[in-house]
Amino acid sequence: MPRALCRDCCEFTEPEAGRCGFCGGTRLREHIELEALGLAHIDCDAFYASIEKRDNPRLRDEPLIVGHPGGRGVVTTACYIARRYGVRSAMPMFQALERCPHATVIPPEMAKYRNVSADIRAIFQAATEMIEPVSLDEAYLDLSPENLLGDVPAAQALALIARRVERDVGITVSIGLSANKFLAKLASEMEKPRGYSVIGQSEARALLAAMPVGKINGVGSVMARRLEDAGINTIGDLQGTSEAQLVARFGRFGRRLARYAQGEDDREVTARRAAKSVSAETTFRHNTASAAELIEVARPLCDRVAGQLLRKGMAGGTVVVKLKTADFRIVTRNRQLAHPTQRADVLFEAAAPLIKREADGRSFRLLGIGVDQLLPATIADPPDLFGKL
Repeated sequence: MPRALCRDCCEFTEPEAGRCGFCGGTRLREHIELEALGLAHIDCDAFYASIEKRDNPRLRDEPLIVGHPGGRGVVTTACYIARRYGVRSAMPMFQALERCPHATVIPPEMAKYRNVSADIRAIFQAATEMIEPVSLDEAYLDLSPENLLGDVPAAQALALIARRVERDVGITVSIGLSANKFLAKLASEMEKPRGYSVIGQSEARALLAAMPVGKINGVGSVMARRLEDAGINTIGDLQGTSEAQLVARFGRFGRRLARYAQGEDDREVTARRAAKSVSAETTFRHNTASAAELIEVARPLCDRVAGQLLRKGMAGGTVVVKLKTADFRIVTRNRQLAHPTQRADVLFEAAAPLIKREADGRSFRLLGIGVDQLLPATIADPPDLFGKL
């Protein structure tokens, strides 16, 4: 039997009576291909609404709609409680309030959502540089062995990502893990919210057969009607139609339909830009206001950043300290270095005074150390600066 992945402690385990052998958790993910798959789609759960509930805990158990009320306003996001009443994204606001008149309506605050999206992206970047953002709240990640930055397999890296997003950002994500983008996206939608679903190559064709054709990328309402007119209602119907027939009727898109129906997709995860910074973060089990404790935690973070710089063959020109207060406010401070560096001790010497300056009695829940202004390692740490080099 394959090992199970515990989503609570993020360890692979041999289950004992349905529980993790390490922590006793019951959120186990088992799949025969779990340790062989490396492409993921991650989607934040009711992103805007989740952020608003995080920032106002009084709304936690209430139906919440994010959008502009009145006039021709539409729903931007509805929380999962509001969705029970039939409220959906893009629904006219008057219809949403007819279905759920007791909902709280909050106008969207896009600047805040972009900042949260950047925080989540930084968590992704600790696992891989091969990230293809789709929107503020979803992205594809290539976690194949050649792209992984850590020393754990893709499935475990994804569990760690989900746990970090919950602890550091305060919202949840749903994950789909598979062999390609099409299947990973489908998987991420199977178990929302806070889901972790896997579609293996061996089961893909049979699993797809019962799904409606609208589940296929690019099949909107107009194409779905065209397919229905041709007697094709499910992906199984597509599987029973030859590629030649599909191309004759739907042109080049027919070829894509034929491949998707078989669970095939050769699209690669495309990183849109090179990484401009390297960082490492940690969230404290208990908030702290102690400068000494913050500085002590900074040292291993500097070690981690230095290790990433070495692996990438890069050096950092500016040290960045990130602190998150108990009420989720982010404080960033930076210091320009005299010379680009890959050295953990140089990073620490620059970061420690910045941390000490900000430790003014406020309580912090997260500390991050990073570098930006990345440059080639060949110009890092000149020998005349460090005589022992």
